[in-house]
Amino acid sequence: MAKKTTKKRDELQEVQNALSTSEAFFEKYQKQILYGLTAVVLVVVAIIAYHNLYLQPRSGEAATEISKTQDYFAVDSFRIALDGNLECLGFSEIASSYSSTASGNLANAYAGICSFKLGNYEDAIDYLEKYSDKGTYFGIEVIGLIGDSYVELDKTDKAISYFEKAADKNNDILSPQFLKKAAVAYESLAKPEKALNLYKQIKDKYPQSTEAADIDKYIARLSN
Repeated sequence: MAKKTTKKRDELQEVQNALSTSEAFFEKYQKQILYGLTAVVLVVVAIIAYHNLYLQPRSGEAATEISKTQDYFAVDSFRIALDGNLECLGFSEIASSYSSTASGNLANAYAGICSFKLGNYEDAIDYLEKYSDKGTYFGIEVIGLIGDSYVELDKTDKAISYFEKAADKNNDILSPQFLKKAAVAYESLAKPEKALNLYKQIKDKYPQSTEAADIDKYIARLSN
């Protein structure tokens, strides 16, 4: 019994010592601790304020502006859609002025498509590269369009790298399309072995795709 009492007394003493040490530490560094806590609170408040007072309203404005511009894009008025007019800002301005919003990001992709349609392939690449959501179906198409832009600029090697990057996303519809584009590009560079390998990938990995329907003739032509 005496041993238990002594043990409890020792444990209580240890707790008291720990509390005393903590109190002494706080008293010594209380200014620094309070300054640190205040800084953390200010950062949190600033983040919340930025989100609620700036980002949300800007996101709403951007969504409104991009919807106006999409109306012109839908009827193939690519110049107006890109540069804007009295009724809409244009994708270029939306991408620049609302870069921190989802609509601003999307405007980069649309601006790239418009530039491609207008024959401005270097501008198209610049805009399309800025589009950040490249894992979606639309995003895969954006990657592929960068490849198309490089084809138009006679930079076939660069084009192939983007076609293969798009194909690597393993989309049952888009991957065989870009594998075929890459294969055709390899043939234009007199690299039939690489082209043949991609044609075989279409046959093996995407047998139900549209591209696979007549892929045997491509394989047979390069296998002879």
